Amino acid sequence: MPTSKAKSLLVIGLVSSISIGVLAKDLPSEYVDKEGNITLPIDFRTSTIHLGSWFVPTGDASGFHGVYTNQGTIEHYRKYGKFPDGAVIIKELRASNSEDYTTGKNVSHETGNLKQWFVMVKDSKKHFSNNPVWGDGWGWALFKPDNPTKNVATDYKVDCLGCHIPAKDKDWIYTEGYPVFQK
Repeated sequence: MPTSKAKSLLVIGLVSSISIGVLAKDLPSEYVDKEGNITLPIDFRTSTIHLGSWFVPTGDASGFHGVYTNQGTIEHYRKYGKFPDGAVIIKELRASNSEDYTTGKNVSHETGNLKQWFVMVKDSKKHFSNNPVWGDGWGWALFKPDNPTKNVATDYKVDCLGCHIPAKDKDWIYTEGYPVFQK
């Protein structure tokens, strides 16, 4: 028969486990910790759905932009016309090269040279309203190839939002580039 001290420890352990479970369950995504730190999903190329790609011919963001999302996002968007909480959008930028092929001259293709990744996590419940990389319904992150475990964005309004202003009325996402969202 357990002592009253052992019973108390067991109860404290159960309450702690339940509290941690609730906290983890209430987070907007498995890629977000309780402080609001966003991580780059390592296996996203095989565990997510490719939404589409963009090609930017010149400038700092030149190259191919492959965009991915987690399971369920497309179905939810088609049904409700908005992104569900927990939706994860990952944009991978790769350098490009152009060559002449039998299919045409100056054909562009992506290379193995990774430039950076952008990650957005939908959070309409404002879990992290005091965190400067969270706002306008999303968590915002930028990862560089030299350290893909560190979010280098420090303030989404400065580091991220500028590129998304034209897509403000589409929940900050350029949905026209992803025909898969259309019914």
